[in-house]
Amino acid sequence: MDQLRAIRYFSKVAETGSFTKAARTFDVPPSSLSRRVADLEKSLGATLLKRSTRMVKLTEVGQIYYSEIQEILSRLEHSDETVRSYQAKPMGQLRISSMVGFGERILLPLLTEFSELYPEIILDVSLSDELSTLGRDEVDIAIRGGYAPNERVLAIRLMDNEFIPVAAPGYLAAMGTPGSVLELQQHKGLYFRTPIGPSPWLCELNGQWHDVSAPAVAISNNGRWLAEKAAAGQGILMSPRWAIATYLESGELQKLVFDPVLRVTQNADMAVYLLYQKQRYLVPKIKAAVDFLVARIQESNESSSFA
Repeated sequence: MDQLRAIRYFSKVAETGSFTKAARTFDVPPSSLSRRVADLEKSLGATLLKRSTRMVKLTEVGQIYYSEIQEILSRLEHSDETVRSYQAKPMGQLRISSMVGFGERILLPLLTEFSELYPEIILDVSLSDELSTLGRDEVDIAIRGGYAPNERVLAIRLMDNEFIPVAAPGYLAAMGTPGSVLELQQHKGLYFRTPIGPSPWLCELNGQWHDVSAPAVAISNNGRWLAEKAAAGQGILMSPRWAIATYLESGELQKLVFDPVLRVTQNADMAVYLLYQKQRYLVPKIKAAVDFLVARIQESNESSSFA
């Protein structure tokens, strides 16, 4: 028995709920496919599928087996794609995940240029600030802010992700410019909500970390909305420099300088990272995207105030 073929047949039957539909996928007679699956069940000594005249469903042990073989089939698919595509031109579907603010501000405009260079690559882009895993979420490339991940992936540092305190000139004229971090508690705060909660305002005083957050007037995971509220004079905002670069350049917002420095985490080495699985870099579409994005973003860092 060709066990791998039988496993592929079984997996497709489980997905479609039909021997006929599965057979159509592989262009084989349903009876032949059914025999292969039956041989697989016999070799395993277990019934994987409940068969009826209307539908086919997984048994309890069939569900366990189906879940176990998905990672194997996925790895085989990736390996096959790498071999087939190694010397081919970049093409096919490319799945990219990015945090929302970075995606809207920097990534999407670059992808317009990328599509012109590689018209045969179909972009599938998802913007989310939720934490994700490359393998689990079936993403080819992910862009995340924070620290270098512990995942078994390659992480390329794209730019610093320094959060800086900013406020509108009108707000400072009305409320006064805080002279020290301790005066911030007399002001109004605009807070970005991360997957683990609103970012606090922290500083290190005499060797100890203190939360000097101002009372909140707005909390959101939408950085653009918070920046607009800050520009309208509604409070002080801690934001990545790249996210508010245009507001700083226009003078709508200005940076507040404190000693000691105000932070949103005790770890000062925050950055934006591009993540991908090492073995997938051999696939032309992924290599093209990684090389393009890294080069263009780092080039922008050198010629702008993003970094």
